[in-house]
Amino acid sequence: MRKFGAGVAAVLAAAGLGLVAPGPASAATYCDITWGSMAKADLDWSSANVTNVRTGQQPCYDRLVIDMTGKVAGYAVQYVPVITQDATGFPIPVLGDADLQVMVTAPSYNQYNQPTYEPAAKAELSNVSGYQTFRQVVYAGSFEGTTSIGLGVRARLPFRVFTLDGPDGGSRLVVDVAHHW
Repeated sequence: MRKFGAGVAAVLAAAGLGLVAPGPASAATYCDITWGSMAKADLDWSSANVTNVRTGQQPCYDRLVIDMTGKVAGYAVQYVPVITQDATGFPIPVLGDADLQVMVTAPSYNQYNQPTYEPAAKAELSNVSGYQTFRQVVYAGSFEGTTSIGLGVRARLPFRVFTLDGPDGGSRLVVDVAHHW
């Protein structure tokens, strides 16, 4: 028994001195991204209204979420040479090496022309400093039943678009942009 105790003590001492090799490091997150970077659209008209725009970070992608009252029915998301302002067509400069225009067929105002989403800073809807892919999120306007958001990204990277049901009968348009190809 004394030899067993001495052996355990020796192993513990070796581990404390760093003589015993640590176990294998955990593997890096594998991102099976197969989305592509071509335009994605589902054009239909909606009775929803935009109420908020927010962002988040995930291990494999950065996420943009547009919250709405009611069911979102239509959207168009694509890389463009420059983000343009709704109605005027004026260019909106954004940070990053690629510009992703996000258009949803839901206005940022109600039937009485009162705003349902009125960003405090149109040039920075969400603070994305420190994100791997996003560089800037801008409000490009709301006109004739559609709302546009400009997303400046690090490079032309794969993205996906989908909708989710939200609380209280609302919905969300989600745009995920991958960190890498």
